[in-house]
Amino acid sequence: MRKLLAAATVLTFGAATAAFAADPPMPWAWGFTTPPPAVVPPPPPPAPPAALDTTVQHTLPGSQLKFTRAQIANRYGPADWFPEDHPTMPDIVAHGKQSADPTVFACSLCHYPNGKGRPENANVTGLSYEYIVQQLTDFRNGARKTSDPRKTNTGLMASFTRSMTDDEIKAAAKYFSAIPSTPWIKVVESDTVPKTRSQAGMWLVLEGAEAGMEPIGARIIETPVNADDTEVRRNSRSPFIAYVPPGSVKKGEALVTTGGGKVTACTVCHGSDLRGLGPVPPLAGRSPSYVGRQLYDMQHGNRVGAWSPLMAPVVSKLSQDDILNAAAYLASLQP
Repeated sequence: MRKLLAAATVLTFGAATAAFAADPPMPWAWGFTTPPPAVVPPPPPPAPPAALDTTVQHTLPGSQLKFTRAQIANRYGPADWFPEDHPTMPDIVAHGKQSADPTVFACSLCHYPNGKGRPENANVTGLSYEYIVQQLTDFRNGARKTSDPRKTNTGLMASFTRSMTDDEIKAAAKYFSAIPSTPWIKVVESDTVPKTRSQAGMWLVLEGAEAGMEPIGARIIETPVNADDTEVRRNSRSPFIAYVPPGSVKKGEALVTTGGGKVTACTVCHGSDLRGLGPVPPLAGRSPSYVGRQLYDMQHGNRVGAWSPLMAPVVSKLSQDDILNAAAYLASLQP
């Protein structure tokens, strides 16, 4: 089996190089308006955090706590508005490792203390302990890369895992795997969507004179229900809405549940309800932006962990429309 997986990995990488030039990443899934340029300079090291307000106390309905912007966005101890929503965080999740080289941001900074995350990273709730350990190990070993080099947080994950001990990886996996998935995304089919701008890999609805509607085209636009709650307060209870093209959910259902005559049905490995099966992760209710990126990354040889080569022959036949439709349908399901 190991030899077969290794061979499949080599074949996947070879095919990916040629395919990438003719099939650039879908910009919507990475939070950009255009595909990456032919030559992308290497990303700079993480910039020091900007000076944030340390005086004004922010509040949230349902929380008795108050935090300044500096506390909310603290890379090594971000605000936790609702401690009652999750188990006690291990230190690596709550604070990261500021003294490490390279440093490790708190897992709760990007994935939130409750693990639900945002479109530019990942919702890690509902995943098995073994699966999370494997993915962190894959990041450490270079088996998970990004197809769009402009997405710098993938490189950050790789550097974080290289500074984490095995015990810290296990502690993070044990913590997040104990949190069940609950609804986080509302899928809306629409010919038009609010005009948005890209910010750090996420779509934010334009306001004021720039606001308006525009055709959705062949895109999924995943955006916060309340941008202020998400961006300013980092409210871990503030969900997202995903606008998808009309008919995409139905098309995605046919592809995911039957294979559509071109691929193996996702239900064969991911469970009849698409909520996972053993070490195979759940897909129901996942961010469509995240799902789109992962399918494309596996298709183009940038995600080649232990199980990815088994996905290679499945995703190799998917068009970008197929990926969009599958992502839309999966996001519409209850986790």
